[in-house]
Amino acid sequence: MNTRKKITGQLGFYLQWPLLLSIIIIIMNAVIAIIDTTAGLAMFGFTIIYIIISIFFYVYKRKSIMAGLIEFSADYAWIQRKLLMDLHIPYAIVDENGRILWANTQFSAIIKGEKGNIKTITAMFPDITREYLMQLEESTSIHSTFADSLYQVDLRPVVIETDDIKPGTDPTVLPKDKPLVTVYLFDETEILRLGQEVNDQKMVAGLIYLDNYEEALASVEEVRRSLLMALIDRKISKYISRMDGIVKKLEKDKYFFAIKNKYVEELREQRFSILEEVKAVNIGNEMSITLSIGLGRGGSTYSQNYELARMAMDMALGRGGDQAVLKEQDKIEYFGGKSQQQEKTTRVKARVKAHALRELIETKDRLMIMGHKLGDIDSFGASLGIYRIATSLNKKAHIVINDITSSVRPMMERFLNNPDYPDDLFLTGDKACDMVDANTALVVVDVNRPSITDAPELLTLAKTIVVLDHHRQSSEIITNAVLSYVEPYASSACEMVAEVLQYIADGIKIKPQEADAMYAGIVIDTTNFTNQAGVRTFEAAAYLRRCGADITRVRKMFREEMSDYKAKAEAVRQADVYQGAFAISVCPSEGIENPTIVAAQAANELLEIKGIKASVVMSRFNNTIYLSARSIDEVNVQVMMERLGGGGHRTVAGAQMPGATIEDAKEKVKQVIKEMIEKGEVS
Repeated sequence: MNTRKKITGQLGFYLQWPLLLSIIIIIMNAVIAIIDTTAGLAMFGFTIIYIIISIFFYVYKRKSIMAGLIEFSADYAWIQRKLLMDLHIPYAIVDENGRILWANTQFSAIIKGEKGNIKTITAMFPDITREYLMQLEESTSIHSTFADSLYQVDLRPVVIETDDIKPGTDPTVLPKDKPLVTVYLFDETEILRLGQEVNDQKMVAGLIYLDNYEEALASVEEVRRSLLMALIDRKISKYISRMDGIVKKLEKDKYFFAIKNKYVEELREQRFSILEEVKAVNIGNEMSITLSIGLGRGGSTYSQNYELARMAMDMALGRGGDQAVLKEQDKIEYFGGKSQQQEKTTRVKARVKAHALRELIETKDRLMIMGHKLGDIDSFGASLGIYRIATSLNKKAHIVINDITSSVRPMMERFLNNPDYPDDLFLTGDKACDMVDANTALVVVDVNRPSITDAPELLTLAKTIVVLDHHRQSSEIITNAVLSYVEPYASSACEMVAEVLQYIADGIKIKPQEADAMYAGIVIDTTNFTNQAGVRTFEAAAYLRRCGADITRVRKMFREEMSDYKAKAEAVRQADVYQGAFAISVCPSEGIENPTIVAAQAANELLEIKGIKASVVMSRFNNTIYLSARSIDEVNVQVMMERLGGGGHRTVAGAQMPGATIEDAKEKVKQVIKEMIEKGEVS
């Protein structure tokens, strides 16, 4: 009954050939009989004999043929099982619950040491759960660990149906009509170990710069200067030598070093302790020496690693120094940055940048000047300063501004409908994009991150871009700038532009309203000259006063609305103190035109409370949570805000969280503060 069912496919077709040939021979016999009766009769006898023999083999010998086939398939199945059993690759069959149904010798040897306790694949590899096996629809691979060995586990689902069970197979082993999974194990332990060893031996290039070499030497007696540098050299050489590296002094304040890749993790865990070790060197010098370290790895060649190290160094210096930057191809990490950067008293760099800016402007017909989104008075004042430079060089200039905030509007109204200024002085981003051509230069002020510029599309349209900013650089920077002047020690963008104005050309006359705007930018960013105000800050303010800036007029212009003052007072009143030194609060936004500015003012107010090291005030605006962070000297709020997607200065920073809630923002801020305390990033 089952014979016909089993003889199917090519085998059944082959066994039916004698019957088919009998029909053909009968037809051939009839044709011959028509042609010749005698030949047909002779052929008929042979036809009868062939048919009898065919029927005999098909009917009576069928069982013996099938017995032979079954015996052959059984022998063949045994060979297959023997091959699988002796296969050098660990192989097993498991059911949908992970129970091991069958395993070859290699697989059994792996679990033999467990005294037979391992009955399921899920017990061997916790990553493979019962739910995972039940949902498995196609071949997949996972990497896991068992008994101190690393394995690549290949899982392949199969379904064994009743009709598919071959003769010779033990029917009790395999469940019928249920999904099964075949498991292959590939031991990766040695391969991964060798790969890690090769990776550990790769060369990592590094650069070390002394941030304040000249200033530190000037603060110590002349006879001790050589001793101070000898101690610094010894500290650096000893530090690199501990990692079997080499160090070479390139210049009086610059070093190159090379170490193996395996020591980078040690440096990361120690958070580049050399930064603090060098600052501890003191032989009477009034100023501690600080280092900047740039480390490059992950390049395909040594030269690429060196280029990555150089880029990391540029990033470290652009962020204010006293920190280490580790740069890979698509990743960047920052360490240190606790110290307040010392202000440079020399204006050589400002003069050089001013001359370069003049040469660049003179080659163009038009200037577009752009700040950051929701521009503040510092961005507005710096834009007006660049506008004055362009008009003094007889160039057409426009200021790109999309959203006019309440802090900017009082100052901006002095330039609207003013016969001294063109009607198209202020443009929206869309209009500016339509006017950009090959002879247009774009000057970006008070921002160096492309994503938060007022019109990011201008960065792709303009071929000539200039950046003037006082914020520390992050991993996101404007990469295609032909001239970049970023000075983190500067108090404001208006201070930088005021210095450039004094060197770019002789006899530039700044109008009183322009001087007011730039002076206001310095006042706001320094919180009335109490935050990050240095010698050059007061010199820039003095220059603007000589140009007609009026302190009383500026003060009146920036008096607060009663609603804003109440919102700021409410933010201070409901502030929570976290970890005994961090003030966290929320600024009300109902009825406030620009709650982000009020939140920043509240953050400044909270610093006046004794014991507060840093303050973070949140406000909701346009379905986005804005964070304003402030500190005096003990906490680097720039690092704090960078971990939340923002940035800024060491003492003034901020971040944005689109779509977040106030509660989520609070929890994230607290988590960052906790991590900084655990890593010793809070003084």
